[in-house]
Amino acid sequence: MALLYLAILVAVSLLSGIVAPHSPLEQSMDILAPPGADHWLGTDDLGRDVFSRLITGTPMSLYASFLAVGIGAAIGLPIGIAAGYLGGWVDVVISRVIDTLLSFPGIVLAIAVTGALGIGLTNSMISVGIVFSPSIARLIRVQTIIVKRELFIDAARTFGMRPARLILRHILPNAIQPVLVQVTLLLATALLAEASLSFLGLGVQPPQPSWGQMLARAYGYMEIAPEQMYAPGFAILLTALAFNALGESLRSLLDPTRRRGD
Repeated sequence: MALLYLAILVAVSLLSGIVAPHSPLEQSMDILAPPGADHWLGTDDLGRDVFSRLITGTPMSLYASFLAVGIGAAIGLPIGIAAGYLGGWVDVVISRVIDTLLSFPGIVLAIAVTGALGIGLTNSMISVGIVFSPSIARLIRVQTIIVKRELFIDAARTFGMRPARLILRHILPNAIQPVLVQVTLLLATALLAEASLSFLGLGVQPPQPSWGQMLARAYGYMEIAPEQMYAPGFAILLTALAFNALGESLRSLLDPTRRRGD
């Protein structure tokens, strides 16, 4: 079910311009209207169709999640592999840096990096990716240490295989499985981070819709039109749950001990 839901979201993202019944930027005098035949989820404080903005905001929210996780993996994987494979003082230095970064609250570090890079969706997701990179680096470091002690790695070294080829051909394929699970779970965290940063005005900027930005606008009218918060709130909740469910399914699929236990 989670995979089907995410597939529908991807399809909606690709066809958002066709699926949305109204322009997400079109304003009207029908302000904060309740759900009805013309506006299935009502209108916001500027008379814009909430359903159309929800549909149009879907690709922005998904883009933000995948961008943040992709950047985190691009930074964390080589650093973690270098620490685990080289060991010694390189491992000590990298591990201390990772521990230091992990000691900061994630959202606080993301806000600080966003402040340095500038406000905007891409910059905010770069900051979230930087926040994700230490956890990915630590996980791949541990897996690299485990794999490099295997006999087939010693055999490859004996035959003169170069370190770069050894890492790409043997270590990375055998160490990546737990990281794939972690990356899937981080997609949900990235979605919530985008919503949080957009809520604070550091992510997607008006008038471009995203679920977090819609939720931020709806918050100001929570007392007189609480239904404005339902659509983006449930969209964020269901998508985060779907990413988590997909991660748990992937963990069960890739973990041989759990499969034997079943």
